[in-house]
Amino acid sequence: MIELKNVSVRYGADAIGLHPTSLSFKRGEFNVLLGASGAGKSTLLRCLNMLTRPTTGSIHVQDVGVVDTAAALRLHRRRTGMIFQQHQLIRRHTALQNVLLGRIGYHTTLRSMFPLPRAEQHIALECLERVGLLEKATERVDRLSGGQLQRVGIARALAQQPRLMLADEPVASLDPATSRRVLSQLKHICLEDGITTVVSLHQVDLAREFADRIIAIAHGRVVYDGSPNELSDALLQDIYDQAPTSGREEIPVPPLPSFTQLAINEE
Repeated sequence: MIELKNVSVRYGADAIGLHPTSLSFKRGEFNVLLGASGAGKSTLLRCLNMLTRPTTGSIHVQDVGVVDTAAALRLHRRRTGMIFQQHQLIRRHTALQNVLLGRIGYHTTLRSMFPLPRAEQHIALECLERVGLLEKATERVDRLSGGQLQRVGIARALAQQPRLMLADEPVASLDPATSRRVLSQLKHICLEDGITTVVSLHQVDLAREFADRIIAIAHGRVVYDGSPNELSDALLQDIYDQAPTSGREEIPVPPLPSFTQLAINEE
């Protein structure tokens, strides 16, 4: 569905975010990226929708080809949902208004400045229903709980009708019970729709519980790629023992743009 061929990322002259990496992700597969802070998880994740541009290598997407032109990038991003750790919602807007942002990539910049057609609102409402928040459609999101905010974020990504779903530490700020509910809902929906999913996590127990495949990263290199059942405690210990110490500078990661910047169809 999507393939990275010898993709690497270098920040400045000395900092390597990702060593040359080749990976392919299958349709409908639920992949989890594991690794310590600064290991390269976010860099790899952000390469998948070109938020971070690879220094070397190429990205190939089914029905798009090599993502090497502005047109190919727009099409790829339109088909790629993104779920953020800090939600990236407009807090003074309602849940429905936030979910509708997932549809603006299907319209020109000028058209997106006006209310979207009724058909788009139906899509957004269906997405809220799928995450169990239809009754919150007209409520401002600054009145919702952390778990509800993340479910609005999932609904917004679903509104794009994506083929690829990316989630960067989506449950980092949630309690364990809410984290499991959110990941369970996300996996169920992506399995039902055949959406390829790549999620970065810190919680090993959640990775083992929900992943079809775990990709572990240390110092910008993939050090494990396989089934959760085969990821031994000894290997995990080795992965996290390689983490940067407090006295060692971690790889810098540029800040994320707003969701609106990502979704607008540049023309």
